[in-house]
Amino acid sequence: QVQLVESGGGLVQAGGSLRLSCAASGSISHFNVVGWHRQAPGKLRELVVVITNGITNYADSVKGRFTIFVDNAKNTVYLQMNSLKPEDTAAYYCSVGRFGNDYWGQGTQVTVSS
Repeated sequence: QVQLVESGGGLVQAGGSLRLSCAASGSISHFNVVGWHRQAPGKLRELVVVITNGITNYADSVKGRFTIFVDNAKNTVYLQMNSLKPEDTAAYYCSVGRFGNDYWGQGTQVTVSS
């Protein structure tokens, strides 16, 4: 079992950047699924980016603007978000998984003002 803690959220103007971090309580190198999701008020949680067995897939809405990094030495997953838009406003959650066992963090809020 692993615990995940996200940080780095905040208020930013449109066009700005934020880097989210997801620190794990233990090694994440053995998880074959690592990703970020987000949930805006009144909407369903949606995929932002996922790495599955080494293959990275981004949601169309964030392609070219967001980048996921995994630092196994630090047991940390990052999400670099550039050119932020008001529609990126949401709570962002990281997750790791293997063999159907998924672990989620508590989320960090990102608010983009226009």
